[in-house]
Amino acid sequence: MYMALKHSHMLFAAISGLFFLVRGAWMLMESDMLQKKWVKIVPHVVDTILLACAIGLCIILGQYPFVESWLTVKVLLLVAYIVLGTVALKRGKTKAIRTAAFFAALASFLFMFSVARAHHPLGFLQALL
Repeated sequence: MYMALKHSHMLFAAISGLFFLVRGAWMLMESDMLQKKWVKIVPHVVDTILLACAIGLCIILGQYPFVESWLTVKVLLLVAYIVLGTVALKRGKTKAIRTAAFFAALASFLFMFSVARAHHPLGFLQALL
C-alpha cells in the first residue's frame, strides 16, 4: 500500500506542477484556454487526489506536519504555492502582478519538491551547509 501511495503522490504532484506550468503559460499568452470549463475543474480533481495520497502517507508512516520539520516546511510551502498560484491565475489585478506571482509559485513548488526529495527542511540548500 505504501509504494502505491508514494508513487501516486509523486505522479499527481508532477501532473499538478506541469498543469500549473501550462496554465501559467496560457496566462502569459492571454489565452482563452484558461476559461475552458475542464481547465478549471481538472486541477481540483488532481490536487484532491494528491492531498488524499499525502494524508494516506502521513498515516501509514506516522509522520505528521508540525511534528516532522521537513513536512512542516512542505505544508507551509504548499500554502504559499496555493496563494501565489491563485494570484497568478485569478486574482492578480495586473499582468505584472500575475507574472511575478506565477514565477514565485513555481519557485515555491520547486523548493517544495526539493524538501520532499531531501526529507530536510532546507531541501537542496542543505548542501550549502
